[in-house]
Amino acid sequence: MDSEQISSSNANQMNCDLGTQHYATQLGSYDEMYASRGKVQPYWENFMASLEKMGGEELARRRQEAQRILRDNGVTYNVYADSKTQARPWQLDPVPLLISSEEWDKIAAGLVQRAELFNLILQDVYGEQNLLKKRLVPIELIYGHEGFLRPCVGSLKASHQKLFIYSADLARGPDGRMWALGNRTQAPSGAGYALENRIVMTRVLPDLFRDAHVHRLSGFFRSFRSGLANLASHNKDFPRIVVLTPGSLNETYFEHAYLSSHLGYTLVQGDDLTVRDGRVWLKSLQGLHQVDVILRRVDDSFCDPLELRSSSRLGVAGILEAVRRGNVTIANPLGSSVLENNGLLAFLPRLARYFLNQELLLPSVATWWCGQKRECDFVLQNLDRMVIKAVNRSAMKRTVFGSQLSRQEKENLRAMILAKPHLFVGQEKVGFSTVPAFVDGHIEPRNAILRNFVIAGDNGYEAMPGGLTRIAKERDTFVVSNQEGGLSKDTWVLADKPEHEVSLWLKPRRNQLVEPVFEPLPSRAADNLYWVGRNLERSESAARLMRTVLQNILENLDTTDVNFKCRHVLLKALTQVTVTYPGFIRGDESLLNKPETELLSLARDQNRIGALPYSLNAFRHSAFNIRDLWSLDTWRCVDDIQQRWQLHVIAQPISIETLLDHLNELITGIVAFTGLTSESMARESGWLMLDSGRRLERALMLIALLRSTVVLRHEEAVQNRLLEAVLISTDSLSVYQRRYRSFIKLPMVLELLLMDETHPRSLAYQLQQLCSNITAMPSERHTGKLSPQERDIFKAYTDIRLVNLVELTKVKQNEGVYSQLDSLLVSVTERLWRASDMIAQAYFSHAQDIHQLTPTQSEEEL
Repeated sequence: MDSEQISSSNANQMNCDLGTQHYATQLGSYDEMYASRGKVQPYWENFMASLEKMGGEELARRRQEAQRILRDNGVTYNVYADSKTQARPWQLDPVPLLISSEEWDKIAAGLVQRAELFNLILQDVYGEQNLLKKRLVPIELIYGHEGFLRPCVGSLKASHQKLFIYSADLARGPDGRMWALGNRTQAPSGAGYALENRIVMTRVLPDLFRDAHVHRLSGFFRSFRSGLANLASHNKDFPRIVVLTPGSLNETYFEHAYLSSHLGYTLVQGDDLTVRDGRVWLKSLQGLHQVDVILRRVDDSFCDPLELRSSSRLGVAGILEAVRRGNVTIANPLGSSVLENNGLLAFLPRLARYFLNQELLLPSVATWWCGQKRECDFVLQNLDRMVIKAVNRSAMKRTVFGSQLSRQEKENLRAMILAKPHLFVGQEKVGFSTVPAFVDGHIEPRNAILRNFVIAGDNGYEAMPGGLTRIAKERDTFVVSNQEGGLSKDTWVLADKPEHEVSLWLKPRRNQLVEPVFEPLPSRAADNLYWVGRNLERSESAARLMRTVLQNILENLDTTDVNFKCRHVLLKALTQVTVTYPGFIRGDESLLNKPETELLSLARDQNRIGALPYSLNAFRHSAFNIRDLWSLDTWRCVDDIQQRWQLHVIAQPISIETLLDHLNELITGIVAFTGLTSESMARESGWLMLDSGRRLERALMLIALLRSTVVLRHEEAVQNRLLEAVLISTDSLSVYQRRYRSFIKLPMVLELLLMDETHPRSLAYQLQQLCSNITAMPSERHTGKLSPQERDIFKAYTDIRLVNLVELTKVKQNEGVYSQLDSLLVSVTERLWRASDMIAQAYFSHAQDIHQLTPTQSEEEL
């Protein structure tokens, strides 16, 4: 737009704090607040008056609070092309989009009509194909689209196989009419983000939300859950429903985890499922469990490598055959991405009359399919006025605006269209309406698109009262996707009176006792829980030992030879415990005397295996893979541990003096996570895996520390200092002091750290807990028979319990190590590693990382 028009009238009566009297609408476009020039919509006027009363400074504070809540809740949007950070924090503008109830009724009716129409088209395309036989739709338009999957023809005969969720991107044109810009039918995303936006807005603007009488979203998600349950062809009373995700690298993985947790479903990846005897089964620690309904977030062509895309490892081999047999229902059905064909928009009015005997209530933007000569000629002759799109979303990464192309670019585009005209459409360039947004302390207009959602509920299709509004980051631009830095808004559909809240919880009948349902733990989730525990302990052990070393360097003023010998041993122990060779083991005396560079490398180098940030990143990655299993408080702990280290240590220059403070903060965060999980997690399979990982790694780290320090023979003064340092590093000094007062000797330290079953830091305690955990894990063995991993742990535990400390600490005159002690620790280490391998074979053998051999298309461009 080339110029602006300043709107006034009622806005002039408002306080100037937010600058709404200078709200400049764009000439030639429709503004949601100003339905007509010079007149504010009544509901907008009341809302903006409340904002003006609040003031810009307070609104900025509340926006900051909203972003804090989103960050604490771990709401992210992954960006593949972002080299700096893969997961971007979700951005929310605090000024919602307001829609009157009267206008919403018209929009909702149009959305429901479109959902019904697309469902009928889907049934026909994969069924009788009357549309093609009667030439209502050109055959090239369907068969030439990558979303049409020939193996799926005939798979939708069962009545329950229908389009479950439909989404449309809506924009209002200059004339005030709402237009559908595109359709999402494969695996529409955004509903979870819309729900999260609403939850945040009710916390930061509670009074405004209450006074506006906003339609609630809980009824929609209750219908969502019951609608999915109705899709089950078997086990209708208690169907097993799972959410199939491509994994944590997917753009909208947060939403996958969020919805599965919110609705009470198990989040799975392709390797968590298997097909046997024409049925889909969930692989878990407890065995196989039949799956009745799959809410998929994987592109349909990737769902079955056996019949569809053979290079995919995101899906489940044979799943399409299970669909054909009616043993599992997939929402949305495989092959539904054919409905996202932009070329179909040109034929929708005809199809609405054919199937529904109705005109479209929500028309699509004017579209010309280039597969027809006359339409193709029209598009080529009017490139300057056209928006060019491919019928396949993967063919063109971005929409092309003809008016923005150079002469050479137009010629290139013309050649592409003429080469394969059936793969392109031309659309009328429609200006988006603008909405008020809070920018730099005042209100400004931004172009917006509204994404709505419709689901097949108990009584037909039902539209979410609201949706996900996306706005452009910059003024006068039409790019609203989060990939390009767009922002989101909550969408408030206003009611005439307060609406009663509908709970997702079902109400039992009077005196009815409901039996608990224990969802099986997928093997992949168990694997990640196990490694969360191991990486956490690895990080804590490294942090505690590094802190002990820094305290020796910074706080110990002793310059004697004894202190330097002790320090050198601790530095070498740090390399051995973290396995960051050669490190301080390389024999370079200058490095031992000036260790600052190596210490900072261990604290900051994210690519160095064994370094502290490497272990922290591994911890967060494992935790993020099972984001659906954590409570909000637990996830905040996870996020804070990694993010604080990233911001305070890695992202900016530091010295070893300031590093000590950050290590203290890190250890406190790790202890908080450990305490929270210990007090909050039910003692089920997930807890057993998490705790087993922790116990195994703590035992290994303790052994590595002892072998690199007290196993070595030192003069008495050095040994005493090392014993004290070991007790400090294992958080055992206060316990030792209470028991042995001022005496410090190797046998007593070993008694505490090796044999004391009451001390949570001792080796015996770790082995005892491992024995209990492994015994309690699900197993198919006969009663009384020990598994291989149990035998190794029990043998290691017995060896520790039978230790004779006097014999263990004997040393020959010329020996440089306590050989019996070292042999014992080596034996226990070998048994622990064997037990680790056998745990992996018993529980995680099929839970391997998914390797995506071919990239999926960009998911929805939220």
